[in-house]
Amino acid sequence: MLSPSQIKLHKKSQTLELVFDGQSYHLPSELLRVFSPSAEVRGHGKDQEILQTGKKFVAINNIEAIGNYAIKLTFDDGHNTGIYSWDYLLDLSQNQEVHWQHYLDLLEKAGAKRSPTEIGRWSS
Repeated sequence: MLSPSQIKLHKKSQTLELVFDGQSYHLPSELLRVFSPSAEVRGHGKDQEILQTGKKFVAINNIEAIGNYAIKLTFDDGHNTGIYSWDYLLDLSQNQEVHWQHYLDLLEKAGAKRSPTEIGRWSS
């Protein structure tokens, strides 16, 4: 198992920088939130994933080490149950474009949006 030699949260850009084997990757907080490995997102079995919508502006509030194998992220929308293993983070890093396009395709198919919906606002 390859572990990152550096983990740094860039609050202004809301990206998590990970360095694996000398290679630097920048994962947006939105991507990390919508691909959370939690049961709340992935469901409790095969094909039970729950599409995450309205997470375009989500931010990471806290990073907590989980042993020597993972981190737990706390997001400003209250989500904090995903345990991100080094292997999972490396996969998200190396295959970011594929994962992101898959997410955008799912949103389009569902007629959903990345931006949060404004409640109580009238459109003209």
